[in-house]
Amino acid sequence: MTAPFGQSLLGKAVLITGGFQGVGLEIARHAQANGASRIVLAGRDAGKGERALAEIPGAELVFGELGDPETPARLMEQALANGPLDGLVNAAGLTDRATFLDGTAAIWDKLFAVNARAPFLLMSAMIAHLRERKAPGSIVNIQSMNAHCGTPELAIYSASKGALATLTRNAANAHIADRIRVNGINMGWAATDGERDMQARILGKGEDWAQQVADQLPLGRLLEANEVARLTVYLLSDLSGLQTGTSIDLEQWVVGAPR
Repeated sequence: MTAPFGQSLLGKAVLITGGFQGVGLEIARHAQANGASRIVLAGRDAGKGERALAEIPGAELVFGELGDPETPARLMEQALANGPLDGLVNAAGLTDRATFLDGTAAIWDKLFAVNARAPFLLMSAMIAHLRERKAPGSIVNIQSMNAHCGTPELAIYSASKGALATLTRNAANAHIADRIRVNGINMGWAATDGERDMQARILGKGEDWAQQVADQLPLGRLLEANEVARLTVYLLSDLSGLQTGTSIDLEQWVVGAPR
C-alpha cells in the first residue's frame, strides 16, 4: 500500500538543489508537509540559507557554487554523511538571456555548467548511491518549456534545458531495472524570485510586469511555484508508481497546437 497523499513522502530523505529560495524552497515546504523524514537544501547564499532553515525546521544546509565542476560531488558527499537519500530534486538553474547574435562562449559555458553539467553529476552520484544500497529512488529535474524551442533571447538557456530533458530520459532508460525513476517537469512562465529580478530590474519591465503578462494568458495568471511543488512531490513519491522517463509540460499551451 502507498501512503495517502498528505504523507506520500513518509520516511523519505530528499536533497533539493536551489533549495534556499523560489521553486526549490517551495518544493521543500511541500516535501516536509508530506512527511519527508529528512530534507537537505543546497544553495550558495548563507543569508538565504538561514532564512530557508527558519521556514523548514530541521532541514540540513549544504553550500556550493554549482558552476564549479567539483561542487556536485562534494554536496552529495556532505548530504550522505548524515544518512542515505531516497530522492533528488535538481531545481537550481540560471536563466541568463542570450540570442544567436549576442550569445558568447562564456555565457554558453556558464549556463550549461549549472543547468546541465551539475544535474548530470548530481544524478550520477545519486544513482551510484542507490545502486550501492540496492535501493529504489526517484529523481526529479526541474526543466523548462523552452526546451521545446524557446524564444530568441533564450537560445542558450533553451539548449541547456533541452540537454537536461535528454539526460532525464537517458537516465530513466539506463536505470529502470535498478528501480531508479527519473522524471522532469517542463516549467512554464512563473513569477519566481529570480524571474522577478530578471524582468523588473535587469530587463527594466517594471514591478507590474507579471500582471501585464498574466492578462495575456488563457487563465489570467502565471504558473505558481506551489503547482510545481505538488507535482514534484507526486513524482518523488510512490504514488507515481512506475512512471519514469517523462517530461511533463506544466504550462497553459499545448506543444504543437497553433498559438
